[in-house]
Amino acid sequence: MIKKKFSRGNKKKRTFRTLPQRKSEHRINENIDSKKVRLVGNYSSIENGIYSIQEAIQFSKEKGLDLVEINPKLHPPVCKILDYKKFLYEQKKRKKQFKSKQIKVNTKEIRFGPQIGDHDGKVKIKSAEKFLMRGDKVKVFVFFKGRSIVYKNQGKIKLLKFAEQIGEYGKVEQMPVMEGKRMYMILAPKKI
Repeated sequence: MIKKKFSRGNKKKRTFRTLPQRKSEHRINENIDSKKVRLVGNYSSIENGIYSIQEAIQFSKEKGLDLVEINPKLHPPVCKILDYKKFLYEQKKRKKQFKSKQIKVNTKEIRFGPQIGDHDGKVKIKSAEKFLMRGDKVKVFVFFKGRSIVYKNQGKIKLLKFAEQIGEYGKVEQMPVMEGKRMYMILAPKKI
């Protein structure tokens, strides 16, 4: 029997790559690559206007703040003298506040056939009322299987009756529309 020797010297050395540093949104101080900049803002000792980059950086150092490029697309770029960390914090806070003011509207779907019974229709109406009271939109489908496509008018009548019966809680946002083998209508909650 032949014994195999395993050598430990053939292992590859692992190298770890460093992740690239995250690029900041704005260029500050010496990172601004323009010869002249337009200073804006309300400063007691400095007037708004066009200055060389060295003068602008000198003004910012005198105040103990940073020179931040606000709009690099203009020529010369627009800059402000401010505390950069505080500026980023306020921007982040503003974005968070804006997101919290956005309202998410969910769309719920209710579907039935063109020959739905009265009791089943009432159950569907109660479901739609519940969704509309929560503030969701409701997309009501009438689906046509096989030869039931002949009853398009009956489907449209069912949708319009549905909208009429639910009129206390919601209003029709989109009238009945035929799409393939389905006819749908969208209801939105009424503002109180």
